[in-house]
Amino acid sequence: MDNDKRAATGRVATGQSGGAAVELTDLCHHYGERAALDGLSLTVARGEIFGLLGPNGSGKTTLFRVLSTLLPPQRGDARVLGVPLSGQTFEVRRRIGVVFQAPSLDKKLTVAENIHHQAALYGVPKSQWRERTAALLERFRLADRADERTESLSGGLRRRAELAKGIVHQPELLLLDEPSTGLDPGARADLWQCLREFRDGGATIVLTTHLLEEAERCDRLGILDAGRLVALGAPDELRSGLGGDSISLQCERPEELALRIERDFQLSAQVLDQQVRLECEAGHQWVPRLVEAYGAEISSVRLGKPTLEDVFIHYARRRWT
Repeated sequence: MDNDKRAATGRVATGQSGGAAVELTDLCHHYGERAALDGLSLTVARGEIFGLLGPNGSGKTTLFRVLSTLLPPQRGDARVLGVPLSGQTFEVRRRIGVVFQAPSLDKKLTVAENIHHQAALYGVPKSQWRERTAALLERFRLADRADERTESLSGGLRRRAELAKGIVHQPELLLLDEPSTGLDPGARADLWQCLREFRDGGATIVLTTHLLEEAERCDRLGILDAGRLVALGAPDELRSGLGGDSISLQCERPEELALRIERDFQLSAQVLDQQVRLECEAGHQWVPRLVEAYGAEISSVRLGKPTLEDVFIHYARRRWT
């Protein structure tokens, strides 16, 4: 276990002793006849980075809106930092930070001015604005851009400014909606370094993502499908829970091949990214059988242990989009 994982484990244990950051019990939310959240129960410990995975329409966005107080819970119990979401919205908003997927910076203001305005909205004493802003600009490597209008910044720099703005009031819980959207690999690595530092300072982070690389960096993950929590655990735990082997077959007509494999061998086959994916025991024995049966159609074969992508396919049973 590397140093990050050991430290994360210690923080989670400490957080659990001090109460949960998020507690959901039988949470439901409907849009007409459609259930976006269907009896969802979940606990997020203080001091952890918790990731929410799921296909489009799984309920991630609705849950994020409930936690950020944009939507009131229709049924069930929801508590953030021990405070009920029903009836105490102001208290919850005072103690959380939210960075939406859609940009929220004022493009005509400088980086520093955006942070100052956020500080004012959250009641940070004016005497602390300059000190907090300087610390955040240094932390997110934006000190040399403090007086530039945000409209002139690159996507990665704007995302850093969004994050700095979102934590200027020192929230106990930070909610991030697809935080790496539009970032190149270098900017994504910088963002995660900032998130780890923020967590090390005692905060809890809950984020939604569709990037498996990003999900790997979370302390724990929850996979949603059709408004239900279908899997929960650390990335390593989720992978080891599948067991067996994973086989990926590259071919020109994957949907057709998947149907034939299910018919001929009674194996469950899924199609993802134009590849046929199978989970099975003793994969090394199945590979030659599959090649013998469909060799003329298969252009490549990969055999390995389950990945986080395999976990998603297994539990959500939908195409990753």
